[in-house]
Amino acid sequence: MAMPWGSISSDGSRPTRPSYVPPHIRTRISTPHDFFHRGGSLPNPVDAINKFSQLNVDDNEDLNNGIINFDAYEDIPVETSGSDVPPPVNTFAEIDLGDALNNNIKRCNYVKPTPVQRHAIPIAIAGRDLMACAQTGSGKTAAFCFPIISLILRNRRGWSTVGGTRMANPLALIISPTRELSCQIYDEVKKFSYQTGVKVVVAYGGAPMGYQLRELERGVDILVATPGRLADMIERHRVSLRSIKYLALDEADRMLDMGFEPQIRKIVEQMGMPRPGVRQTMLFSATFPIEIQKLASDFLSNYIFLAVGRVGSSTDLIEQRIELVEDMDKRSHLMALLQAQREKGIHGKQALTVVFVETKRGADALEHWLSRSGFPATAIHGDKIQMERERALRSFKTGATPIMVATDVAARGLDIPNVAHVINFDLPKDIDDYVHRIGRTGRAGKSGLATAFFNEGNLSMAKALTELMQEAKQEVPAWFSEYAQRPCHGGGGCIFSQSSKVEENAM
Repeated sequence: MAMPWGSISSDGSRPTRPSYVPPHIRTRISTPHDFFHRGGSLPNPVDAINKFSQLNVDDNEDLNNGIINFDAYEDIPVETSGSDVPPPVNTFAEIDLGDALNNNIKRCNYVKPTPVQRHAIPIAIAGRDLMACAQTGSGKTAAFCFPIISLILRNRRGWSTVGGTRMANPLALIISPTRELSCQIYDEVKKFSYQTGVKVVVAYGGAPMGYQLRELERGVDILVATPGRLADMIERHRVSLRSIKYLALDEADRMLDMGFEPQIRKIVEQMGMPRPGVRQTMLFSATFPIEIQKLASDFLSNYIFLAVGRVGSSTDLIEQRIELVEDMDKRSHLMALLQAQREKGIHGKQALTVVFVETKRGADALEHWLSRSGFPATAIHGDKIQMERERALRSFKTGATPIMVATDVAARGLDIPNVAHVINFDLPKDIDDYVHRIGRTGRAGKSGLATAFFNEGNLSMAKALTELMQEAKQEVPAWFSEYAQRPCHGGGGCIFSQSSKVEENAM
């Protein structure tokens, strides 16, 4: 059996990225494709900006309507492992999702399933537990929303979710790490449960509990929640988990990174939820470290393992560039990059761009400097209250402020359509955080660009970043390869996966 994620590679340098086969596996089905075949060479900065003339402008109806480029998913490799794995489907019509849900799928211009949907939906409809590893932007939200809605519509006649009582008894629970992601999942579930009678409620911290409790009192079939607010509601005896038939955990690796494991374990194991095998559980994660393997082992029963793309890697729809920029030159370099990008945009419009920085103070300072310099920008980080975060996201999505300066809080599950460019103004200290950051672009089958500012202060990331780019069949600049070969100093600063992160009070 292959060693799990987190094992040390043969040269002892960093964790390997094997295809992990869970211990209960009996069969293994593999669909080989050369997903990462690209060819070509890395463009120079100005040439690379040319792609923005086709991205993220009001004239492009397909983008603004959220239409997905399904053809871009055709060559993604998929591995399914487990006993009696249901076969994948090629169209939604092959799955008995029900007329109401199928009509909503058509209304939303879903032409055919993405790879994760093609495999995950039949598995879930068959009633099987699922551990799915899929890259951001792969369509995984629909992969668990569709089965949950369909199964509730199919079976709820014998179940009661009557409103008007103080204690809510949802049939399905979807847990996600952040309020932004919870709201996005809620919007998706509401959209696809349109005119079905399925009641959906979202609960998250950072907002008054009263309104959320009143919504729960009206009745709820599907509850979307963050761990902290959910645990609070359960302890106040306003939510009961005894009727839960379906449990989905999204961005599970991010929840563990954020320190939610004790709360999640308490919710799932100690607060009255039906045990594994009685409830159906789906766990989704972009990476598969040993902690997630343990969580899957404890929460799931006779589960099927699904890996879409290369676990913990980046998609080949994202073109990655590394630029050597000293700290003192970062602002001027960013300005030149944004100016070139604006000049290449249709009607001189700025493409939606996310700029990642390390600290909250740095985010606010850079936002102010950009806005003062003629580049409308907004900022999002952990100190923003919910209203400010929602206002910033709305302003960014509409293009009123097409540049969003963010700390890693914005990388944790945010699904912002049509982001054309991600700039790592400050590189993270962890390669998984880098993968999550650049995953804000190249979503829904569309191409994107990711630029990283690198200098000797980021030496601990050089080797991991080089290997990531090589996995994606992208050309690594010769000067950067030389940095990757240098010895790394500074005490524990050369850990390449699951390394020390910026403390939460710096986010």
